Amino acid sequence: MDLDDMLEEIGEFGRFQITIYGLVCLPVLFAAANSLSYVFTAGVPNYRCYIPECEDLHSTSYDTPWMKWAIPPDTNANQDSFKPSTCIRYVPKSTTPSNATCSASIFTNSTEKCSEWIFSSDERTIVNDWKITCIENQWKLSLVGSCHFAGIIVGSALFGVLADRFGRKLVFIFCIMLMGISGMAQTICPEYVTFDIMIFVNAMGTAGVYPLAFIIGVEMVGKRRRELTGIVLNYFYAIGEALVALISWLTRDWVMLQLIISAPALLFFVYYWMIPESVRWLLANQKRRKAKHIICKVAKKNKVILSDLVLDTFKEESSLTGIEDDTRIIPVVKEMIESNKLIIRFAIIYFIWAVNAFVYYGLSVNSTSMSGDKYLNFALVSLIEIPGYTLAWVSIRHCGRRFSLVGSLLLCGLTCGLTIWIPPDLAWASMSLFLLGKLGITSAFGIAYVYTAELLPTAVRSGGVGSASTVARVGALLAPFVPLLGIYMKSLPSILFASVAITAGFLALKLPETLGRKLPETAKEATII
Repeated sequence: MDLDDMLEEIGEFGRFQITIYGLVCLPVLFAAANSLSYVFTAGVPNYRCYIPECEDLHSTSYDTPWMKWAIPPDTNANQDSFKPSTCIRYVPKSTTPSNATCSASIFTNSTEKCSEWIFSSDERTIVNDWKITCIENQWKLSLVGSCHFAGIIVGSALFGVLADRFGRKLVFIFCIMLMGISGMAQTICPEYVTFDIMIFVNAMGTAGVYPLAFIIGVEMVGKRRRELTGIVLNYFYAIGEALVALISWLTRDWVMLQLIISAPALLFFVYYWMIPESVRWLLANQKRRKAKHIICKVAKKNKVILSDLVLDTFKEESSLTGIEDDTRIIPVVKEMIESNKLIIRFAIIYFIWAVNAFVYYGLSVNSTSMSGDKYLNFALVSLIEIPGYTLAWVSIRHCGRRFSLVGSLLLCGLTCGLTIWIPPDLAWASMSLFLLGKLGITSAFGIAYVYTAELLPTAVRSGGVGSASTVARVGALLAPFVPLLGIYMKSLPSILFASVAITAGFLALKLPETLGRKLPETAKEATII
């Protein structure tokens, strides 16, 4: 009797599973918050040149009445209101007496770069603390995001292997602790390089929280409830992202933000005594006594009396069905490599995954660069993921995998492209299209997980989805640099997002439909889909 049969008897999603699943979802809120907090931590506050002829460095403010004649306007800003340039000032006249008052008469029309800055008091980021100013240093802010995604790549590979070796629960709790401690350590970093290292370590921990929460949730429920657990977990992730915007708006201080989203995670060490190990992992590793204890506990909580058939399954001489033989993997991979059809198919899939991650994270990061309130923009772009994942869930059940994926990618590409033609004074229209683009790419991301798993042979299904996820993170590495393109051409990020999404959408037409088909067991079966 396999575990799915047992779960039908003791309850596929009973009271016990609901309780544990709720506990498992809570750390995902903090993982989501840590995954995108760098958008505000490494955000660019308002700042301008320090003008010693007109102010004292220790007793001044960002907004002053004489800015217009001391500092040229920012040519990239909205022309309706004056915004000073960040790194250029007017050169003072050489014949200005030392006791002259600050007025337009003491400045020339020539400009020069400045070396000291005055920051707005309504926001504090690492730009303030380490003077990461001017265009030539913007790459340092983008590199923060790339360090994060590099940590995600390493963490995803490392903790996936460790979870298979040492169990889901222990690695899950370790990742939460690593995320919380490294997140707090960011606030005491003395300089930029150490901060980047802590960002990398924090991302490694974050990378293990969501997938292990997903695995623990999916492995403890019956087969008819797996889609539900995956979707609800994504809802928690979207809410966690939106909380970053709320906390940033309330605190306006990157140190406070990082402490609030990291310190509470340390409380989850109590999960060692509260959540059980995955029964599937215990059975696969011949730990039958522990598995039986958990199954009995689940049955008691769900008020179910176990049958003799279930209890007999845990005898030492019994064996469960469905355990894959690792020796099958190498021959299957070899067969797949020898098939040109499968090579082309999975090259397309890997490209789609890379595009999904690039556009998904690119839109999140770029939302703070759009007109309007950046905190509200980011929250809306995060919360739109809830209907996005819901759209994915509904569409793959009724419209099939291929057309759902194609439609989602084209929706993203077309709406991102249309934002180019929206006049600057119609910020609401631009934001609406931007949100539709995020909805589309979120839906495509959700579909890609299911679709990829259904196209792969059983022996390499888990590893294949994992490799696709790794390729996606490589695409995500480039996402933090997209806002830099807006410095040279404001519409360039949208053009890039639209181009790659539409290309991926048309390529997805080459993939076969898998709705209602039996999962392929061999490379030969995968070829004839």
